[in-house]
Amino acid sequence: MKKLLLFFYLTIATGSLAFADTVSVAINHFVVKENPFAQDEVAIVATDSLENIQSNVNGQFTFTINGFEEILKFDKGVAFYDHKLERSSFIYAKHVNDNGTHSILYYVYKGTDKLSCIHISWIVLLAVPLCLILLGYMFKRFIIIAVIIFAIFLYFNHHNGLSIPTFFESIIDGLKSIF
Repeated sequence: MKKLLLFFYLTIATGSLAFADTVSVAINHFVVKENPFAQDEVAIVATDSLENIQSNVNGQFTFTINGFEEILKFDKGVAFYDHKLERSSFIYAKHVNDNGTHSILYYVYKGTDKLSCIHISWIVLLAVPLCLILLGYMFKRFIIIAVIIFAIFLYFNHHNGLSIPTFFESIIDGLKSIF
């Protein structure tokens, strides 16, 4: 009787351990690229830290793209963002999972027949205003020119879809990734 009870106990224990060994794939790195199958659309590609495509990422994942929550369906590491781009603009994509918040800012330049996705680092976003402030402080005659350049910088960002809250959010997310 003891052997039979031990057998049932071990069978139940190994059965529950088999279910505990499932692997869930998390997206920790991703890039934005031109969608090769549709014109004026982009694709989000799940990558590793070396930007190799993670083909084992399949399923639906929630992303926030330019402030709007989207559920993207990944198939072999690639999800297509089904919104057409009318003109060149910024794309700020953010994904939250158990490992933290992962966000990235791209400037998508719309050419005549293709899109060029340019990664914008949070360091560049922080460096441009700081350099203008530093130059204005160092050269008193440069203050008016620095203010004009800064106004053009803000207008360019706002006109292409990068609002002030998104600007600061991308800088804060970049600083969080350091720590």
